[in-house]
Amino acid sequence: MSLRIGHGLDAHRLALGRPLMLGGVPIPSDQGLAGHSDGDAAAHALADACLGAAGLGTMGDHFPSGDERWRGVSGREFLELVAARLAAAGARVLSAQVVLVCAQPRLGPFFASMGETMSEALGAPHGTVVVGATSGDGLGAAGRGEGILASAVALLEIG
Repeated sequence: MSLRIGHGLDAHRLALGRPLMLGGVPIPSDQGLAGHSDGDAAAHALADACLGAAGLGTMGDHFPSGDERWRGVSGREFLELVAARLAAAGARVLSAQVVLVCAQPRLGPFFASMGETMSEALGAPHGTVVVGATSGDGLGAAGRGEGILASAVALLEIG
């Protein structure tokens, strides 16, 4: 058995008229994240962290945005597909953290449900994935409220 750490990063612009999904959870907002799929930056960053830790490449390798099969697919579904790839590789998620940079809306009330939804999608025990956020204090596109940036780390056991 070995332990491996992966890091994932994802960002999407905010767009009027789209639902806002983060960590597989609908967030009340008049804007959502633009993207080929549902734009769930939290789930996408976590998926990349898990794939990287397992040495399985990236989201782009497995789910290219140019492929119509992935149009509109939810972040939760991507995590479930990643979980299947991890299991096939003999890997399991021991711990993960997702940090969102988001000026608005305020996400604190949704942290627990995002963490639980992503833990469940990965087939991991309750509390495996934790979520937090920062406002960005007006710095960069996410800090100015133009989009949302997600950073994730994952610790996997391989073998």
